[in-house]
Amino acid sequence: MKDALAIHRALLEWETVHEIVRLPVAMADADELPKALGLPAERCLVTRVYSCESVRRGPRFLTGVIVPAGRRPQPEAVRLAVGARTVRPAPADVVNAVTEYAAGLVCPLLLPDSMPLLIDHSLVEGLPADDVVYTATGEASTALGIRAASLYALCHAKPVDLPAPPATPSTPASGMRRVRT
Repeated sequence: MKDALAIHRALLEWETVHEIVRLPVAMADADELPKALGLPAERCLVTRVYSCESVRRGPRFLTGVIVPAGRRPQPEAVRLAVGARTVRPAPADVVNAVTEYAAGLVCPLLLPDSMPLLIDHSLVEGLPADDVVYTATGEASTALGIRAASLYALCHAKPVDLPAPPATPSTPASGMRRVRT
């Protein structure tokens, strides 16, 4: 399995300034980074992995999508961006086997060349290039801190518009009465 040390060694080889941060608490998935680091979600990036079926009935393939922690892109936007017929979240065992990262803690670096990688266009445009962003390392107790421009350049992700799914209207809790005014 890939881990913080593998990422650190690769970044040293690429002569890229970075920091491996020891987290105060272990996390189950990368969506917990903002809470663990005390940072806004826009500075904590998650790589979501999707299983895609080719339009031409070819083999299935995986694609990664980089979004802020806590957000999920609309599957239709991912499907259109990679030219797939269907897109759905990849099973954890498949993510583990193909990426060599623990599912839910996938780093956008060192992914297989065969795996297309997308990034939410608003991240590329919205964060100053020198701002530090944080992402998972495949380990529950560490995070990677790296300049946004460096991460974008090294991961070779394609910027695309990936709007979040529309919020579902909330309904009053059962047993609650509406009060007329």
